[in-house]
Amino acid sequence: MTDGGGYPRFTRGDVPPAAAINEQLDSIRESYDRIAAEYADHLFHELDDKPFDRQLHDRFAARVAGRGDVCDVGCGPGQVARYLHAAGVAVFGLDLSSEMVEQAQRRSPDIAFRSGNMLALDLADESLAGIAAFYAIVNLPEGALPVAFCEMRRVLKPGGLMLLAFHAGDEIAKPTDLWGLPISMEFRYFRPSVIDRHLAAAGLCVEAILERGPYAPEIEHQSERAYVFAQRMPE
Repeated sequence: MTDGGGYPRFTRGDVPPAAAINEQLDSIRESYDRIAAEYADHLFHELDDKPFDRQLHDRFAARVAGRGDVCDVGCGPGQVARYLHAAGVAVFGLDLSSEMVEQAQRRSPDIAFRSGNMLALDLADESLAGIAAFYAIVNLPEGALPVAFCEMRRVLKPGGLMLLAFHAGDEIAKPTDLWGLPISMEFRYFRPSVIDRHLAAAGLCVEAILERGPYAPEIEHQSERAYVFAQRMPE
């Protein structure tokens, strides 16, 4: 099912109700559409100053390169896809915001980017060798995580690998603007144990959870970060 803009709609009867999640997704998409250019200008080169993150991308790339397509879910302006592409990964990007997709395509014309909804992925079953999802879940309510993770498992091949990153903690931040532009969405932190539980319930085997403190304030928001390697186990 799609909305008027051609975006897949979440239709499952999970809690919170589908209608409430769809309303939040609309607000998230509109907010990222509004800030896409500023977001890209500020964050496209962020990996230059994040050596630990680059190490994790290298570790991920070494395991998925040559094994099939990899999706950068919630790709934003495509900085992760750009890095993985340079490492030899057959990667494409997907984002809820069409304006963010446009920013990504402009910066990396040799990589395919598309609009899409991680709660209703327009991808075939068992079609991906890997998923990179860096901060893709931060705007979702916890009640939507089972749907997102089940969708990710569905599209991963048996043996497929996920690398997930998120803000670690219990906070729900509700900024009213970013870079002086108005937004209407929440940023949620999750305990790694909570994410571990949801991934396991979705049928994904957690291999490793890594955590770090924030880089310097001029590099990123001052929050604890968590990274999870998880695999869809062979049947």
